[in-house]
Amino acid sequence: MPQPNIRRRAQPATDAGQAPLSLHACAVTGDAADPLLSRVYPAPSRPSRTSFQRDRERVVQSRAFRRLAGKTQVFTSRASDHFRSRLTHTIEVVQIARAVASTLGLNEDLAEVLALVHDIGHPPFGHAGERALDECLKRHGLRFDHNIHALRIVEHFEQRYAAHRGLNLTLGVREGIVKHSRDYTLKTHPELKAYFLNQRPPLEAQIIDLADEIAYLTADLDDGVESGLLEIDHICDNIDVVARCYRQVRKLHPGVEQKFLFHEALQLMQNVLTDDLIATTRSNTLAIGATSLADIRRHPQRLAVFSPEIESDRMQEKRYLYDTLYTCRELEIEHDKAEEVVTALFNHWVQSPDELPESYHEEVQTEGLARTVADYIAGMTDSFILLQYAGVKRTLRR
Repeated sequence: MPQPNIRRRAQPATDAGQAPLSLHACAVTGDAADPLLSRVYPAPSRPSRTSFQRDRERVVQSRAFRRLAGKTQVFTSRASDHFRSRLTHTIEVVQIARAVASTLGLNEDLAEVLALVHDIGHPPFGHAGERALDECLKRHGLRFDHNIHALRIVEHFEQRYAAHRGLNLTLGVREGIVKHSRDYTLKTHPELKAYFLNQRPPLEAQIIDLADEIAYLTADLDDGVESGLLEIDHICDNIDVVARCYRQVRKLHPGVEQKFLFHEALQLMQNVLTDDLIATTRSNTLAIGATSLADIRRHPQRLAVFSPEIESDRMQEKRYLYDTLYTCRELEIEHDKAEEVVTALFNHWVQSPDELPESYHEEVQTEGLARTVADYIAGMTDSFILLQYAGVKRTLRR
């Protein structure tokens, strides 16, 4: 495989003397007549901002978005102030998503707001908390899905406006929340019928899942080394794309301390993955002769993917992170604690629903007790759920 070129930002692949091929014709237009700009409730227009820019502000000003600062990405904030939280991870995804959308000629505003909102439905304690909450709901014939929960947050739980519940986001953003990382069927999720389940999402939504992957594949190696759980030499011995990038950086900066070379190598790896996503998405879209968003929607597969070579690199790194970091003993202790806390609180409030906050009592009547308890837990930050757990334990000791 050819060695990647060092570049500070993603640049489109072009033929000599020709302008880059843009996918603007396949982008979400943002025109006033575009049905993806529709909202559930009327909202006055703002000449100074596009509809998706207004959605961005609604998301950023929401409580659920602010709570991402207190939710685990991989390492809890109690371990170090330098580790990523859900919020800082989100900011990194935004940077990548905007770069990809800009280079491809897509709607940057839509890509940005989808990146901002993509993790808003995650519960405390990262994926460990999500698995624990899902296991709790399974016992009641239900499941926890952070994409669907994110939709419920922006449609119902956020209360910021006098005229309605929810953030009243555009249909395009709500569709992207549901479909950016997976496809749902009408048979299994009839409640999502408004979101074109028999069609592929726009490219702006398709790129979000891979921008997310690029961000965390880079960041988790960085945080893993910072934590002392991963070693740079071992990473380079087992992840080919990192090794290639590290060798290039070392040639440019001989004698520089290893940790700085590693940081440079990670930035180069991020560029390599981003460039490949741009080039492959453009190539796939042009190959099917797509000239409109309708062509993107009708295609049987997603077009925003990595090339086979980079996909192989991605899978190798994901396996490495799973085997050496995500399932290491130190993090398993954290995961066990998360399961203990989430399960204990879920069981407690199911058995003693009167102890739920008063604002959730009405939700029990419409959503059922188990779902309401899960909704309450999912909205908590790491620190808040630990305070609740400590309080419940004190109560049970009496």
